[in-house]
Amino acid sequence: GGEFALGPLGSGSDFTPFLQHLGIASMSVGFGGESDGGEYHSIYDSYDDYIKFKDFDFAYGVTLAKTLGRSVLRIANADILPFEFQHFTKTVQQYGEEVKKLLETSRIQAEDNNRLVKEGRYEAAADPKMPFVQPKLMADVPFLNFAPLENALARLETSANNYAALPTTKANAAQMKQLNDILYQTERYLTDEVGLPIRPWYRHQIYAPGFYTGYGVKTLPAIREAIEGKKWSEAQTGIETISRALGKFTNQIDAATGLFAKP
Repeated sequence: GGEFALGPLGSGSDFTPFLQHLGIASMSVGFGGESDGGEYHSIYDSYDDYIKFKDFDFAYGVTLAKTLGRSVLRIANADILPFEFQHFTKTVQQYGEEVKKLLETSRIQAEDNNRLVKEGRYEAAADPKMPFVQPKLMADVPFLNFAPLENALARLETSANNYAALPTTKANAAQMKQLNDILYQTERYLTDEVGLPIRPWYRHQIYAPGFYTGYGVKTLPAIREAIEGKKWSEAQTGIETISRALGKFTNQIDAATGLFAKP
């Protein structure tokens, strides 16, 4: 109980270089649900604006400072970092299903469009009083090989479950030190030094701001954006790159589990 889902990070704040370039685990915390006031940043950003229109009694500011402060203390004072990998596994499995569905949707759209063009349906339905431009035939959508991703996710699930079953509370001081050294660096293995197509500065393979969406996030971006752009060979390369990153990430989980292997 007491668990809630964390959303993927896109861009728009100082976490961007840490997460998406360096692969340092990051978290963006804020309050939402009420009106944002109608503006984002503007020439009116000031202390006076804040106390008159935003948070006049500092209720939100103080509460957010307490929330983040206690989170930092919880992590900093933990004997073993409170990391787990099962939720991440389920989340990336969901992303994998989404990109497979996206490819299938693209295939259905192309097939439907081409059938309607060949049967003259668009022309038959056109208004004779208006200029008519025949829609073009779409290129066939190929099948992609998602096996590397599926295998990587299956292995990740096994490793995440193995780690969750560890008796970490019984770790000795040496094990704790080794385990923490592994845990805090796991996120870095989800990067690839080549980076994303067209924008190599973005190295994280699970999250990135969309090329055309500004702050909005794209998950499994090397696959998702390639499918959206009908770049099929790039999408296949993305599957393989992401699968390798997940494999490196899983190796670190296995290394953590191995610290508790019986001699």
